[in-house]
Amino acid sequence: MSLAYSIHYTAENSYEHWVHKADWQFLIIPETNATQKFVSVEFSNSINAVNQFSINGYGFPTIRIHPKQQFKEISFEASFKLIKKEVNPYDFKSHSNTAEAFRKIEELDFKVDFESFLSPTPYTAMPSKYQEIFRFDSRITIFENLQELNHWTYLKIYFKTGVTDVNTTVNEIIEKRHGVCQDFAHLFCAIARLNGIPARYVSGFLHQGNGYFGDSQMHAWVEAFVPFVGWLGFDPTNDILAGTNHIKVSHGKDYKDCAPLKGVVFSKGSNETRHTVQVLGQLQQ
Repeated sequence: MSLAYSIHYTAENSYEHWVHKADWQFLIIPETNATQKFVSVEFSNSINAVNQFSINGYGFPTIRIHPKQQFKEISFEASFKLIKKEVNPYDFKSHSNTAEAFRKIEELDFKVDFESFLSPTPYTAMPSKYQEIFRFDSRITIFENLQELNHWTYLKIYFKTGVTDVNTTVNEIIEKRHGVCQDFAHLFCAIARLNGIPARYVSGFLHQGNGYFGDSQMHAWVEAFVPFVGWLGFDPTNDILAGTNHIKVSHGKDYKDCAPLKGVVFSKGSNETRHTVQVLGQLQQ
């Protein structure tokens, strides 16, 4: 069984004074992978600036906008369509030798191969006082440890908007104990990496019809690499594995690599930005 998803994204920016120059990059197009097939995209802006499609450093499609005229207000509107297979997140062949898997993550070649997703970043660096906050148990499988970490993170943080922002660090997340999906994902990544497990931050959309927690704009979760199994998705915000309702856009080391919108604007005074996202799903025969 497959689902047809329609996603509608809007962004509205207003500025106190004229904007003389601006550059934006949107990282919001769903990728095509083994479980989802990107069908179409429609993207427009209110001042008819040219849309330029390109690929970023991780291989994900982006939309770049560089207006040639000055403005005080600009809005963007995007519509995506994709088909996604029904996903059973437990449908993988497990590796029965737990000790062998733990030995694997200690090998030099493994650490070199996954260095990008094992190293701490400014968002995921764990302070020394919290180095022992969650340690893996070698008596159970790495996948079971990651499930425990998923549940622990879900319990550790209370979902609440307006407490953190895009620059919040792991230290602040632990001490505030409130945050949004980005914060749950960063904490999970930090602890997984501390325990030798490659973890990458994932940005995408979440179909929230089943009552999931998630931002009104885009959602964030984690993919962790399990030796002899591969990359598996974990959503600590909702204490579940990533499944059919998770529509992936991109992955990276942390939020900075996956920010839905990056830009440089040359203007004075204050500005306001508003985003909305609507995800609709329909069963396909």
